[in-house]
Amino acid sequence: MGHAAHHITGADVLVVSGAIPKCNPEVAAALAQRIPVVSRAEMLGELMRFRDAIAVAGTHGKTTTTSLIASILAEAGEDPTFVIGGRLKSAGSHARLGSGRYLVAEADESDASFMHLQPLVAVVTNIDNDHLATHGGDFARLEQSFVDFLHNLPFYGLAVLCLDCARVREILPRVARHVLTYGLSADADVRAVDVRRLGLQTR
Repeated sequence: MGHAAHHITGADVLVVSGAIPKCNPEVAAALAQRIPVVSRAEMLGELMRFRDAIAVAGTHGKTTTTSLIASILAEAGEDPTFVIGGRLKSAGSHARLGSGRYLVAEADESDASFMHLQPLVAVVTNIDNDHLATHGGDFARLEQSFVDFLHNLPFYGLAVLCLDCARVREILPRVARHVLTYGLSADADVRAVDVRRLGLQTR
């Protein structure tokens, strides 16, 4: 299909990824016509206002964790809306508009766009030394961005944190929200035990 100015005819808003430059013909046309241009994260934040949102952040495992949560909710008959970085095999898509109350989405820390999100539940899988350029090369600022993201939760929201990651443990005392921890660690609130790997399956 490509990019062309006429594609935005009749549009109320234009949603763009960080990879789209302002010189893009559709962006240029939208700006000229005073049509709002917003990032993916900004639009996701707007959609979250209408659902009970679960946002999954972390350097690694976002797609897998988001897919698992969406699949569990679907199997429970909740018909969730989801926005995932990869294709969910059971649904045949990376995104789906469901009729249920839940929205499950990946929260991207690579460009700090997860700060636009205000979910009801926020999951942090891990924090690793990645995407430091966004934070001026300062790992402490990267860590703090996760704390700030968790503080976007309402006071009645829930932060779900993986205790298997030492850096997640480090931020735990700074999280001023309800917290539920998980992992293989003995002191996790929710703990996996007797884990067995059978080929591509884990039980």
